[in-house]
Amino acid sequence: MRIRIEGSDLPGRRAGAEADGLRLGNVHVGVQCKAEVVDRVPADAPEAIWQFEVTSRELDGLLDVGGPWVHGRPGARFLYLSWGAVTDDRFEMFRRAKLLFGDIPAELLRAAHDGAGMLVGRLRLTDADGGPLCARVRPPDITWTVE
Repeated sequence: MRIRIEGSDLPGRRAGAEADGLRLGNVHVGVQCKAEVVDRVPADAPEAIWQFEVTSRELDGLLDVGGPWVHGRPGARFLYLSWGAVTDDRFEMFRRAKLLFGDIPAELLRAAHDGAGMLVGRLRLTDADGGPLCARVRPPDITWTVE
């Protein structure tokens, strides 16, 4: 199953002390693949887009997803978007956003599994306080489509 996550409104693009701190701290956001955060994007980029594939299979009448991008146990699988400061080649994570497969409408997940198109999640990467989005991200804060 192909997945694309499209992030907009990154927090480092705003005015103010927190945005300045994110830029000065060289803060990036990336998608977590196993224990590594990859495809990192600066917090002041105009957008962040990640694209990857996960496996999907029938398990007791339900769809289960897996692969190196997927975390959690069956029935509670999710993706991580991780925030951290980049120094040289080191990424020091300080926050994560969790995108649960259980929050995706079942008909969309099924359509992507059946090959009807790519599963696309769109979300703002700035929280209500102007900082990096973290914790569980649920609809309507993320919208899912198959394209």
